[in-house]
Amino acid sequence: MKHFLVSVALLASGIIYAQNKIKFTEYDLPNGLHVILHEDHSTPIVAVTVLYHVGSKNEDPQRTGFAHFFEHLMFEGSENIKRGEFMKLVQNAGGDLNANTSFDRTFYYEVLPSNQLELGIWMESERMLHAKIDTVGVETQRKVVKEELKQRNENTPYGSILNESFGHAFVEHPYRWTPGGSPEYINKASLQEFIDFYKMFYVPNNATLSIAGDINPAQTKVLIEKYFGGIPRSTQPISRPNKVEPVKTAEVRDTVFDNIQLPAVVMAYHIPAQGTPDYYAVNMLTTLLSQGKSSRMQKSIVDKQQKAVYAGAFPLSSEDPGLALVFGISNMGVAPADLEAAMNVEFDNVKQTLISEEEFQKLRNQVENDFVSANAKVSGIAENLANYYVYFKDANLINTEIDRFMKVTREDLQKAAQKYLTKENRVVLYYLPKAAN
Repeated sequence: MKHFLVSVALLASGIIYAQNKIKFTEYDLPNGLHVILHEDHSTPIVAVTVLYHVGSKNEDPQRTGFAHFFEHLMFEGSENIKRGEFMKLVQNAGGDLNANTSFDRTFYYEVLPSNQLELGIWMESERMLHAKIDTVGVETQRKVVKEELKQRNENTPYGSILNESFGHAFVEHPYRWTPGGSPEYINKASLQEFIDFYKMFYVPNNATLSIAGDINPAQTKVLIEKYFGGIPRSTQPISRPNKVEPVKTAEVRDTVFDNIQLPAVVMAYHIPAQGTPDYYAVNMLTTLLSQGKSSRMQKSIVDKQQKAVYAGAFPLSSEDPGLALVFGISNMGVAPADLEAAMNVEFDNVKQTLISEEEFQKLRNQVENDFVSANAKVSGIAENLANYYVYFKDANLINTEIDRFMKVTREDLQKAAQKYLTKENRVVLYYLPKAAN
């Protein structure tokens, strides 16, 4: 009966997914800007987004943090938008806006009432062509960024996990520093260095404009040509890193003393790049281990053994081979070594014993649900269309990538665990209270 019910649930979710295929059109402007349009009249809103193919991995090792700095700086205004007015224009129009930076990209967006579509397109064209990069804006954002990094890395419990994990895991590849970068280098950088970074990366031939929502595609194309068509294409080559991280042959271990009360065990495993066959198996492994109250780590380590107050695992999707983080926060009185041993048992279980059919079907259902949920909003659709185009040159993966997950077998999961969840492939960090130092 259980197998039958799970099969019915999977069939139902598949039907729902099939009924919601995302349609879109895409084309290039002569200046190299790639445009993707998705029409959806279910709600009177529109998401206007621009993805620049520049993240922290594109930075000079002596000037880390530039991409994240520009995430802030590009809200300073432009030649035609007064300083401090960028956010006000969107908010006064009843919209919302934000940006984020990763190792591989920087993403800006506005979500607006659909009758304000032109406003969003104009503002993003201003950001691309006329961003205000001057001494006042740079000095203002130096202070903002340094304070943000201080709050995140020094004043947030376990806030340095990403920095420490990637810093210990990579020695050659630029993933060895995280998108936040170094306040030291932001301090040292000159105004001209920021201008040069802008001119290299924030150009139409390094950008994807993705618009989704209540739009008329023909009218939208006219607006795009009006505001983006005249922006010149960059003629200088765009800097791309070519470092390849050496294969790891030995476990890396260290201790980090932090402003925390409960110790933690952090493990960082090297994993393949997104889009590769093994990536999908590793991604599903982390879901099996930690997603939901019935996940393996939650049931065993947190609920049954009570060795942790929290245990989680997640892959950090990246354009080049990256990391999956697995971490647990120790329960009161539990030594980090005991927690680590319990975590290792869970890894050994998936390596030694094939997942049951019932648990596998549940896992597939979780993955499919996550995939559909990621496209529940027009902002998510716009972002995912841009991601798929930039990373894979195939925006239609928004409809078909789920097939890659569904091709993963129980045997694939076990092989991935055996290949990647090994001691020589990982970093292990013990986070301890500073009082223990």
